[in-house]
Amino acid sequence: MAGSGERDFKRRIRSITNTEQITAAMEMVAAAKLRQAEEAAESSRPYADKLAEVLSRLSAVASDVKHPLLERRETVNNTTYIVVTGDRGLCGAFNSNVVRAASEALEQETREVENGICGVGRRGRDFFRKRGFKMQGEFVNLGDDITFTQAKEIGQFIIQLYEEGATDEVYLLYAKFINVLRQEPTLVKLLPIEPPQEEKAVDTEQTGYIADYLYEPGADAILTALLPRYVESQVYHAMLESKASEHGARMTAMGNATQNARELIDELTLQMNKARQAAITSEILEIVGGAEALRKGGN
Repeated sequence: MAGSGERDFKRRIRSITNTEQITAAMEMVAAAKLRQAEEAAESSRPYADKLAEVLSRLSAVASDVKHPLLERRETVNNTTYIVVTGDRGLCGAFNSNVVRAASEALEQETREVENGICGVGRRGRDFFRKRGFKMQGEFVNLGDDITFTQAKEIGQFIIQLYEEGATDEVYLLYAKFINVLRQEPTLVKLLPIEPPQEEKAVDTEQTGYIADYLYEPGADAILTALLPRYVESQVYHAMLESKASEHGARMTAMGNATQNARELIDELTLQMNKARQAAITSEILEIVGGAEALRKGGN
């Protein structure tokens, strides 16, 4: 019995050791990918901010420009939620946090509208598809290296939905990367485009004059060209933030799993040694008892 119990302990320790090696390798891979994804997300932020600033200035100058992406529907009958998640699991609560935030946003919708889902990532797509939501678009298996071409395809698909009247409002939900331990679900309104509030450029070092700009070929033409680009850049930025968040969450989750496996191995090793010591002690007592019985029988 003692040998059988020791074999069971060794079998469990061997199995957990294999799991520990896998989780440790996944942690290292996620850490390497996180560095690249974090750099990509951070490098996209200045472009997104500057594009929003230019759009703000243009909207103030060309306020009379009419564009389908600026058109606000009098009656909202359909809304679309672009939910950006990962294609794979083993990343802690990353996917579930985004899905939970999307579910809460849908539950808080008080208007009589038909909600549609555009799933970017297999985890979010599968969640809403199984629950019978209207799927207006599916973009999965995008890989770890997010490209602007992928974001442009999604952006053009959403723009087409909006221009054709298939949806009246579009919201974008993704996990914003704060740090390795924190990824914040973020919901932004994508369509109709609401230009950021105009910030007056003031030369504080001189006399406080408001800066004026010359636009070529014209503010309205530039605004019309920038609106689709703005939508595509917002989608691209959200995908980069989401991918960095996914790698950060996976690195943390695999690190915790590796630590838990090591603690469990130590605990099982201690229990195995105790069981082995108890078995040895029991055998010694049996031998001593048998020898004593033989000695007394001989006398």
